[in-house]
Formats: sequence, structure tokens, C-alpha cells
Amino acid sequence: MYFAALLARTEDGWEASDTELDDVETLSDLADLAREASPEDDTVLVLIEQEDAWFGVVRIDGEEDPRIYVSDAAAAARSSYGEILLTDELLGREPGDDDTDLDALDLDGTEDGEDEEESDDTEGGGSADAVPHGPVGDPGILDDLGVSEKELKSLSDDALTEIADALGASEVLETVR
Repeated sequence: MYFAALLARTEDGWEASDTELDDVETLSDLADLAREASPEDDTVLVLIEQEDAWFGVVRIDGEEDPRIYVSDAAAAARSSYGEILLTDELLGREPGDDDTDLDALDLDGTEDGEDEEESDDTEGGGSADAVPHGPVGDPGILDDLGVSEKELKSLSDDALTEIADALGASEVLETVR
């Protein structure tokens, strides 16, 4: 189970809208969806939470590139919605890195099937090795909105509510929850 909402900052404060991510396949799609929520190019936050296992914040400021923070990359990697946020850039990989490219770097000469078995024996597996446990992204994403890097990293299971409280948007978020 997941929850996703858009919080758009307006002259009158924050406006929230529930969002369905079923048609969103890429970060670019998500950014376009967020920009539609704010015709004035104001700040829009996309808040995503997956069964209290992880949360993500995507910040869109006008036409700038999205800024992303994910609380637990390994947990998010197991979610189709998390995979949208876990871009190559966010994970520190070169664009286009995939299992084939990783095999080219493998010096022991194993084939695809052998590589996977050996990875399971050593580090727990396949391409997931490239996804770190713990937070990734821009921990200062909400600094100017009242949530410091330290606070963001220490949020609990109810992170989205805590973020909304700090932004003064808890009531509007609860209306879409």
C-alpha cells in the first residue's frame, strides 16, 4: 500500500491533492504531473510513502530539475514507485548502467547466470548491490521550508505527517489522505 500526494505552495499557503501514480513511469512524468499542479511555477512537493517502509520527497521549483530525497533506497528499490525516484544520478551510477555494463567490469569472467548465483553467496544479490541501504538524495531538500537535513534524516514512520506539520500543511494533507 502506498500514499502519494502533491503539495503546491501558493500565495495563500499550501494546497494538497491526492495523486495516482499508476500512469507515471519516469521521473520526468512525475515532474510534469507536479508542474501541472502549480500553474504559477511555485514550489511543488511530491510526497510518497510505501507502507511505512520508506518515504520519498520530490521537489519541483518551476522548470528546474527535480530534487529528490528517499529515506531508504534499498526498500524503495523493491517498489515500482520507488524505482521512479531512484535514478542513475541519484544512485551515483552512469546513465545506462545495467547488468550488461556491470558484467563488463566483472573480472572473474562469469556469465549472467553464474554472476547472479555468486552475488547471492557473497553480498545478497544482483543489481540490488548498487542500491545502498539508507537515505539517498538531497537531504537539504526542505531546509528553506523549515525541515533541516538532520530533522529529515530522523523522521519516523509517520514522516509525511511530520513534514506537513513543519510546513504548516498538515490540515490540507489530511484532507487528501
